[in-house]
Amino acid sequence: MGSGFSKMKKQAKLMEEQLGKMQEELKNTEVVGSAGNGLVTITLSGDKKMKSISIKKDCVDQDDIEGLQDLIIAAFENASSKVEENSSMPSLPFGF
Repeated sequence: MGSGFSKMKKQAKLMEEQLGKMQEELKNTEVVGSAGNGLVTITLSGDKKMKSISIKKDCVDQDDIEGLQDLIIAAFENASSKVEENSSMPSLPFGF
């Protein structure tokens, strides 16, 4: 039993190290989400912290603030979904 358990411990430690590396790489990743054909763009880090936002003058209409707010939300959601795609976990190498 000792040999099998030791092997599992080594595999678990290796997975833990790999996960740590993946998390660090993810933090350093940046994704850009956009809405309104690029009128609003948002850059997020891999841990979903907003790095920047860009709003083109063309979409600033004082009579349609709600439209601008919707574009900002849509751009954030677009970037957020890209972070999720980049952070999908690989399958585990053994039966956990």
